[in-house]
Amino acid sequence: MAFDKDAFLTALDSMTVMELNELVKAIEEKFGVSAAAMAAPAAAGGGAAAAEEKTEFNVVLLDAGANKVSVIKAVREITGLGLKEAKDMVDGAPKAVKEGASKADAEAAKKKLEEAGAKVELK
Repeated sequence: MAFDKDAFLTALDSMTVMELNELVKAIEEKFGVSAAAMAAPAAAGGGAAAAEEKTEFNVVLLDAGANKVSVIKAVREITGLGLKEAKDMVDGAPKAVKEGASKADAEAAKKKLEEAGAKVELK
């Protein structure tokens, strides 16, 4: 029996995340392997490329700008802080608003703060 890679990839493409998770678990049980163990050698092989790409970012508020109230509201929305804490953070700029965020979260927070009128930097 010949294995049809294209049909297999098409089937994977149509699966939901939950179905893919169940498939990975079934493969792990059937063959006695771990998906996490297989990912580690691949990361070690491309160590230079992995070291260059950051996975965690800090969103740093540099300046509140002219519309301080909107920036305070944005900081509260991003961090979940109370009014006083958010105001203190904005008044104490430059301050890290969010630390260790994924690239997508950091960019979303940056966009939200910039729309409110703040100057923001990702580190």
